Amino acid sequence: MRSHLNDFVGRLFSAPSDAFSSFAQPSFAYASAGSRSARRFGPSSEPLMSSTSMSVLWQPDSQPKNRDRVGAPSTARRAPSSTARLVRGGESAPMPIARAGAWQFAIKRSLDFLLALAALIALAPLLLTIAAIIRLTSRGPVLFSQERVGLGNETFRIFKFRSMYTDRCDLSGVAQTTENDPRVTPIGRFIRRTSIDELPQLLNVLKGDMSLVGPRPHVPGMLAAGVPYDELVPNYGLRHIVRPGLTGLAQVNGYRGPTTDAYKARRRVECDLEYIRSFNVLLDIKIILRTIRSEFLSGSGC
Repeated sequence: MRSHLNDFVGRLFSAPSDAFSSFAQPSFAYASAGSRSARRFGPSSEPLMSSTSMSVLWQPDSQPKNRDRVGAPSTARRAPSSTARLVRGGESAPMPIARAGAWQFAIKRSLDFLLALAALIALAPLLLTIAAIIRLTSRGPVLFSQERVGLGNETFRIFKFRSMYTDRCDLSGVAQTTENDPRVTPIGRFIRRTSIDELPQLLNVLKGDMSLVGPRPHVPGMLAAGVPYDELVPNYGLRHIVRPGLTGLAQVNGYRGPTTDAYKARRRVECDLEYIRSFNVLLDIKIILRTIRSEFLSGSGC
């Protein structure tokens, strides 16, 4: 009875907010390395997240380790003899599964909602002031909405403060922002540098499209080092087995900004999968505190 209850709670808090009557979990096939059988994970079976200990196998480019990056995975990991793998189209890839129990995911979703609501109320004067400045200094809407890939490869509309001129925006998001980009407005440079442009995503957190902490949501067809991200990093799609986040392990370890460098692009995904594998509520709290300190107070931006 207890195991069934844990499964139910896990599915309840890992599903999008509009899916309480019909769990919208993605359907994946899972099998242990060396096993011929596979189990189907989907709406009618057990939740995608389990307490089974999994590992991530990576072979990134040879680069020196940075021991100052707290929490970041090392550049080389050894997988145990029995490694869980995601099976698609006859091919398999190492699959990270969090060791945390269902109760931690329940707490995570509760914290997401309560903290996002509290932040919106506390930051209301700042948000209204930024909205007024954007409205008065350039034509166009205050908020910018764009399609991003979220939980289970489902797309959703992300909200941001508009930081570019409306006639120069790239709605697809494939063309990344560069230094001294002429498309960015004067107020846009400030809110991008301080990450204030990301604050409307608190609305996405309330809706259940996003979490406060998780892999950053990318646009469909995201490029890295000039090629599609999923071609550069074969395990790229595994980051979509959890909700995307307002911040994440990659961001607090310095992997942010344009994805033009192949090594850094791979390390971002490695950090994302390490977060999924190592998830616990305390880790989320640490990442949130480090984000407030480094991204907003110091103005380093993400």
